Amino acid sequence: MMTDRRAPLQHTPVMTYEQLLEKVRYEGAYPTRERAEEAVRLVLAGLGRQITGDERVDLAARIPFEAARILTAQIPDTQPLTGWAFVKDLAARTGDTLATTRWDTGSVLRTVAALAGPDLLTRILHQLPSGYALLFGRAELTQAA
Repeated sequence: MMTDRRAPLQHTPVMTYEQLLEKVRYEGAYPTRERAEEAVRLVLAGLGRQITGDERVDLAARIPFEAARILTAQIPDTQPLTGWAFVKDLAARTGDTLATTRWDTGSVLRTVAALAGPDLLTRILHQLPSGYALLFGRAELTQAA
């Protein structure tokens, strides 16, 4: 018997939302859980505006349910942003400095990368414009012209 492995959505994250917040708090050296949650909400909402298709569905299935709701509640942008434009967009939305927003973005996306796993992360990075690999804690390699 054949079944669609994603219908209904199989939600099997390896950590709870509270554990995700604590991991981001530790990675980002945030003074409070609330500050870590602000970063998580900001960055996951932004990421939800950038990724689509199977990558979006698969990522939502690997992160805690509360985080998946933040990610999937966003309508994807019609024009994807480069990694740097993504950070600038998030900074503009919060009024934070670019340096603070870059720190927040890296703290959250490194944790998301660990939950996604290397294969899904590679698929996500292939879908996004340049500049995201470093935000996820990966080197961005390009071929010489």
